[in-house]
Amino acid sequence: MKSKFPAPTPGRSGPRPGQSATLRMVAREAGVSASTVSRIINGTVKVSDGLKRSVEAAIAKFGFRPNAAARGLALGKTSTIGVVAQAIDSPFYGEGLRGIETGLRQRGYAPLIMSGNWRIEDEERCVQELIARGVDGIIVFAGRLSDAKLKGYAKSVPIVVTGRRLRAPRLLSMQIEDAKGSMLAVRHLLDLGHRQIAFITGSENHPDAIERLRGYTQALVEGGIDFNPNLVAVGDWHEEGGVRATLELLDSKSRFTALFCVNDQTAYGACLALYRKGLSVPHDVSVIGFDDLPSSTYRLPPLTSVRQSIGELGERSAQGILELIAGRRPRIAAPDVELMVRESTGRCPGS
Repeated sequence: MKSKFPAPTPGRSGPRPGQSATLRMVAREAGVSASTVSRIINGTVKVSDGLKRSVEAAIAKFGFRPNAAARGLALGKTSTIGVVAQAIDSPFYGEGLRGIETGLRQRGYAPLIMSGNWRIEDEERCVQELIARGVDGIIVFAGRLSDAKLKGYAKSVPIVVTGRRLRAPRLLSMQIEDAKGSMLAVRHLLDLGHRQIAFITGSENHPDAIERLRGYTQALVEGGIDFNPNLVAVGDWHEEGGVRATLELLDSKSRFTALFCVNDQTAYGACLALYRKGLSVPHDVSVIGFDDLPSSTYRLPPLTSVRQSIGELGERSAQGILELIAGRRPRIAAPDVELMVRESTGRCPGS
């Protein structure tokens, strides 16, 4: 008995329910060989626009997803980028990692993230393990590895490093203008009439903390104010450190009408400590942070902060590493710093 349904045309049927599309299915649909489809996907062959469109249409029809591992093997790469962050639980690094992921995903790459914990030995272990895993490049998000170490690792794999100025083959560095940002913060407070300006720095010997202290000191000197070491307390970049350092400043009896904090998280802790001591921000003490985390807009009061777009820095880092992998010399710099004035700073009482 003859079937009332026409026989299926060879190469024109898609995957059965629950069955994944294969390279051969795409090839049959497009009327070419599987090897030709593979070369078109990998960009290793030049074909006519019409043939390329046919293959792309077949890929879209079946929802075909190339096997990343097989594709990487064919191209001699893994399509993964190693990322050495320092504290992946920090909202600051979280924004940066999101920017890196966004920048890489747009080009078909995936990040492999490890934490250096601001320890040289941990950072070295991370970089060495990432190289051993065959990543195509590495982004070192700040850190304490020496310039010589980074230059050496760049001989094995392209590297982007933030937080310093460094030139070497297959290496791109992007320096945040920490000192400039601190000067913007202190000048803002000086313009508001403040003359007793305290500073909570980060952990000692931290490169960002050193630069931000330098900017704080320079802005005071330019404003005709002598540097007073009694108005500097050491924090730890976290809210707890901000609370502790602010209480130390208050207990020291050193008078201050404004408080500049090394980062926003420290400023959050400082505001809490002032509140517990019955002091109002900004009526009694103006407070300013650094980083301009997204949550700073929603604090009570909203926090004045030096903005360094860490999300944009992450995206630029991703762009830079992909250009290095492609054999190009990136012309990319870190985003500039700017002051975001909100309600946590006001005129000096009595000025």
